[in-house]
Amino acid sequence: MKVKLKLDETDHQILNMLIDNTRTPFTDIAKKLDISAGTVHVRVKKMEESGIIIGSSLTLNYKKLGYTFIAYVGIFLEKTSQTQFVLNRIEEIPNITVAHVTTGKFNLFCKIRARNTEHAKNIIFLIDDIDGVSRTETMISMEESLNDKTRLMKSIFENM
Repeated sequence: MKVKLKLDETDHQILNMLIDNTRTPFTDIAKKLDISAGTVHVRVKKMEESGIIIGSSLTLNYKKLGYTFIAYVGIFLEKTSQTQFVLNRIEEIPNITVAHVTTGKFNLFCKIRARNTEHAKNIIFLIDDIDGVSRTETMISMEESLNDKTRLMKSIFENM
């Protein structure tokens, strides 16, 4: 059972520093906030236990790894009852980095990362071959102009 936790200004400051860099040592946070490293540890642990903090993440520079092609694929299903089956198959394709069940035009909407157009084509063909997929519609990303999860998190904590 998750514990309901009321965050104070110190918690907000700790979270802001961890949002900027999840690898920031607790001793560095403690020095900046003029509190003990033990206090930082206890507060982070409470935020983890309450479900506010869920693990920590690593951000990769896909371009430096050779994955410069981004596309979004809207997926039309034959029947909405096939959604979970198709999602399970999508999970087997590692180049699909995000998948959403959506309303509107598409049943599912995915983000793919590939090395180039040929590689992307092969990934899209894998999606098309999943039982239950009637067709797909692809939009190529010309440039990823904004991808900043920290902006929303900081805004949430500033308004608490």
